[in-house]
Amino acid sequence: MQDSSKKVVNIAILTVSDTRTEEDDKSGNILAERVKEAGHNLIDKRIITDDIDKIQGVLKEWINNPDVDAIVSTGGTGVTGRDVTPEAFEGVYDKAIPGFGELFRMLSYQNIKTSTIQSRATGGVANGTMMFALPGSTGACKDGWDQIIVHQLNSEHKPCNLVELMPRMLEK
Repeated sequence: MQDSSKKVVNIAILTVSDTRTEEDDKSGNILAERVKEAGHNLIDKRIITDDIDKIQGVLKEWINNPDVDAIVSTGGTGVTGRDVTPEAFEGVYDKAIPGFGELFRMLSYQNIKTSTIQSRATGGVANGTMMFALPGSTGACKDGWDQIIVHQLNSEHKPCNLVELMPRMLEK
């Protein structure tokens, strides 16, 4: 008989910004609240500046932490010179999940029309850890979490979800 109980996922939240503080980190706080509302564990929440080495340092720390199942970031996914979150994430991926960014932009189009081309939202897997990088706006974080991530990190979501694949992520 298969266990149908919902699996709790351990999630770390990263805000990438040169200007945000804990007091005004609206997007990071929205994600942290949604993690808890979904019944998951918020393992860590940090704010880091738009610096590829610093971002990758935190990502690698969490990727190598067996208590972190997933990482969700907000900020730094645009097209300006300081926006380096996609490069940081893609530099540590074992495998990209291109469908995440594609689906995010499709859904985002419904709200912001062609401005969605400015988002370089990305998803992937590193050392068995699921990773999602969302834009810094509160609307983008709500859309990304509510319409994609919450379902894929729900072990009861059908027809399939990423949680059921987690035990197999390190297979060779």
